[in-house]
Amino acid sequence: MKNYIRFNRDQWAKLVPNDKVKITKNELAKIKSLGDVVDLTDVHEIYSSLIAYLYLVYQDKRHAQEKQSEFLHKKIKKAPFIIGISGSVAVGKSTTAHLLELLLSRTYPNLKVHLMTTDGFIYSNQELKRRDLLSRKGFPESYNMSLLTDFLKDVLSCKDDIIYPLYSQALSDIVPGKYGHVKNPDILIIEGINTLQLPQNGQIVTSDFFDFSIYIDAEEDLIEKWYMQRFVKLLDLNKNNPTNFYYKMANGPREAAIKLAEETWQMVNLVNLREYIAPTKQRASLILHKTNGHLIDQIYLRYF
Repeated sequence: MKNYIRFNRDQWAKLVPNDKVKITKNELAKIKSLGDVVDLTDVHEIYSSLIAYLYLVYQDKRHAQEKQSEFLHKKIKKAPFIIGISGSVAVGKSTTAHLLELLLSRTYPNLKVHLMTTDGFIYSNQELKRRDLLSRKGFPESYNMSLLTDFLKDVLSCKDDIIYPLYSQALSDIVPGKYGHVKNPDILIIEGINTLQLPQNGQIVTSDFFDFSIYIDAEEDLIEKWYMQRFVKLLDLNKNNPTNFYYKMANGPREAAIKLAEETWQMVNLVNLREYIAPTKQRASLILHKTNGHLIDQIYLRYF
């Protein structure tokens, strides 16, 4: 891939062979997303080097900010170091994001790390229905990108307390009256399928706000397999949970639910992946490529 240095798993692990971050199996189990696969070997062979490299880039930004402040003879508030994480649904973005949050906080305890998703910037189901976009949920036009852009501008302007909407996977909708808060973190991790996408007006690219971006990649057939496996697990988990979005499907004909999931993959998620998500891959600073079993087998690092 042009402009990227390719590493296999062993080569990447050897970059920081003596820098092993400490995390337990129980901690790993708590942050692992449903259907994803990650173990302590992944932490040591993949994430140790990634954490070390992220801290190197973080230090470069802080050094540049200090030099700018010296040159201008003016104290400038230090904007957060922003990491964007993108990729298809069911590819493991959430696990990677939570793992990075834990490992950065654990390895560099002096740093304040905040994690959020772009899910909160999708229009509510009610608004999607009003705009006749419910069938396009997850596509670029279903997100309030101007709100996300304004949010990122506030982050870079170092406002003391910035609120953002919260999304519930259990409800499959925005949570009314509930908000997250960003309060001057050193590192802000933003995870979502649309973090590297071009806006419809083509004026501002969300990734322009990021200091580092990660794309999690896998072949389409594998992602479909993981998506369907996760769907079945969600049905099984919510059979007795009437407040959950999957409750009705879990208690209806299983064949009908599986058919609906397959159609959703073909007509929504696969189309979105091909047309809007995968084309953003080469905007990423780093690409983690997964193979069978969610095993990361290749790492591509942009060198300029």
